[in-house]
Amino acid sequence: MSASAESIEAISQRVDMFISAQRTSVTDAGAEAARFIEAAAAATAGGKRLRGRFCVAGWRAVEEASGPAGPPVEAVVTAAAALEVFHAAALVHDDLIDNSDTRRGRPAAHRSLEAEHRAAGWLGDPAAFGRSSAILLGDLLVAWSDDLLEQGLAALDPARAAAARAHYGAMRREVTLGQFLDIAEESAYATQPDDRHAERALRVASYKSARYSIQQPLTIGAAVAGADAAQSEALEGFGHPLGMAFQLRDDVLGVFGDERETGKPAGGDLREGKRTVLIAFTREALPASARRIVDELLGDPSLDDEQIASLQRTIADSGALDRVEELIAGYVRKADRALSGARLGHAAVSELRDLARAATVRTT
Repeated sequence: MSASAESIEAISQRVDMFISAQRTSVTDAGAEAARFIEAAAAATAGGKRLRGRFCVAGWRAVEEASGPAGPPVEAVVTAAAALEVFHAAALVHDDLIDNSDTRRGRPAAHRSLEAEHRAAGWLGDPAAFGRSSAILLGDLLVAWSDDLLEQGLAALDPARAAAARAHYGAMRREVTLGQFLDIAEESAYATQPDDRHAERALRVASYKSARYSIQQPLTIGAAVAGADAAQSEALEGFGHPLGMAFQLRDDVLGVFGDERETGKPAGGDLREGKRTVLIAFTREALPASARRIVDELLGDPSLDDEQIASLQRTIADSGALDRVEELIAGYVRKADRALSGARLGHAAVSELRDLARAATVRTT
């Protein structure tokens, strides 16, 4: 089994172990509480465990700088599991904000909770119940992620625990700010000059995704291993541009992805009105009349397949897709350069490069 596969298995087992304990802790709270815990368990299931894998890879990169690392220690596996629980919280809230119906090919959490209300024959509006419950579900998952992180750090050297906790806190603050910037941009873009839209979209990508998805997971894992300033700087220099490339690939898939592989409807970002770099580059290349048509269509949840296909053609024909692909390639090169000469384990650096390919050359 590869190091990456071992990490996925260990992280998933740790998440499952934690959730089993949560089930036991609410046995006296009634059937409704038990259903709520099962909704939380469902939210943490599946996925690529990418953030957790980067956390373990950051730990291994520092550990192997001094010799063979062996299996990941409990502290880093638990921190990685905490990241995955936090990611589940972010997805629950993100799907609610975006009014998404599906996630990973299954009903989004708020839709699933809505369906449970309806099936149980409860009073009131099922949709309102689903939305309210999903807010609380995301909050519960955030609390769980904190609990799990603290379990992992409990036996760690205090200095290492403090460093890991600081990176984790920064991640939480930055991704929350990024989520706000993302929804704000859907309204604020019209008040900004067209030539600033791409810059603003890249800022959203940095805060909402790049730091949270890759940069901070790497530095959390590295902190658990006792990284020095140079090692942490090298991993940040790798993680941030790679995180940018990861988000730009996500933007491309949000417009051009295959629903059978992404688990979300094709062109979902167009219906949601996401003001990504892809859209900014498209608008820069279009005459004013065509730009107005794009603005009118973007964010309309009732767009049909023909309108989605028309927007996809406009984006591709404008050259925006090619420009984004060039940006992705440039970010990947920058990330790779950050690892050159860094005092990190050679095998771990090879694993980081494999993870970089998995994060940026993907269809899901």
